[in-house]
Amino acid sequence: MAYEAKLKPTDKSVIEFIEDIESKNKKADAYRLLEIYKEVTGMEPVMWGPSIIGYGKYKYTYASGHSGEANWAGFSPRKTAHTIYFSLEEDRKEELLTKLGKHRVSKACLYINKLADIDEEILKQIIKESMDFVEKHYPTTR
Repeated sequence: MAYEAKLKPTDKSVIEFIEDIESKNKKADAYRLLEIYKEVTGMEPVMWGPSIIGYGKYKYTYASGHSGEANWAGFSPRKTAHTIYFSLEEDRKEELLTKLGKHRVSKACLYINKLADIDEEILKQIIKESMDFVEKHYPTTR
């Protein structure tokens, strides 16, 4: 049986998705993130799966041979925190995250409760440098 990726571009409206967010503050932050990503990426947003707002795409192949496509840059306005997807070299990651403000982080996800807690200029830098990192390592398309 062939593997079919669950994370792929859909025809769902980004605006309709954001309008369905119950929290007024989360919704306002999601709209602000749209502005930030538009400024940094120069691309239009596309829904990836049911809850990720993505920009562009890239193809990857793991050492195991598994390959697929993912959004080049993106975020998801989740109930508990906004999830920002990113990839950076470890030393640069540490340097930028110390300047960002209040957040949590995992290997490839940045969790922000509200945009008022962070420095938006540092977030823009993280998005830009993450896109540069992905472009350096994988074939990308806008």
